Amino acid sequence: MLRRSLLILACIAGQWLDAQVAVTGAMRKTMWEGQLSGLIAMDSIANPGTYGIGPVEYLRGEVTLVDGHCFVSSAINDSTMQVQERTDVKAPFFVRAMVSSWVDVPLPPEVVDLPSLDAFLTTLGKERSGPFVFRIDGLVTEAHLHVMDVPPGTEIHGPDDAHASQKNFTLRDVNAELVGFFSTKHKAVFTHHDTNIHVHLLTMDRSAMGHLERLRFDPSRVRLKIGRP
Repeated sequence: MLRRSLLILACIAGQWLDAQVAVTGAMRKTMWEGQLSGLIAMDSIANPGTYGIGPVEYLRGEVTLVDGHCFVSSAINDSTMQVQERTDVKAPFFVRAMVSSWVDVPLPPEVVDLPSLDAFLTTLGKERSGPFVFRIDGLVTEAHLHVMDVPPGTEIHGPDDAHASQKNFTLRDVNAELVGFFSTKHKAVFTHHDTNIHVHLLTMDRSAMGHLERLRFDPSRVRLKIGRP
């Protein structure tokens, strides 16, 4: 199956261009240097075809753009979140891309979680010249996600400070959309230092959304797509 995926990419390599990934701010600036104020307003970029992910300014929630629709999650308490479609928010760092079409890429049977997805995309990434946006749609067996919920006025001097107040949620057997970005050159910019991917999950019923930490799925029940400009 991996060979088949690589052959598909080889066939379209000549016409497959990067989907113009754009980055504002940097994860390290927020998590290590306390740059919490918004650097980019969602109402300025929430246009059809735009996909993007990042936190709400001052780390008060999460933002996911899906085809220009801006979904914002915030924690109500330790066990409840709220998801709203709104554009009146900013982000301290954000990664986004304009997509006009998607290329389906078959998933091998061994790709069942975030580490194996990261490894698979890293292999596929050798066929690309830069970062790219991807989606996974379908049934998710299990997902662990967080929503940032830093109390107003909190100073951030490192990731531990930022994540101390996050709210954690577990979902099982949900239909969801995953929006992710891949790069081997943007660690601590829009991916963490130990991974090449940064992924948000949004349930199809729009009741839950957040930064994906752990994931389990059956590759035969989801579809992986890579964005094209």
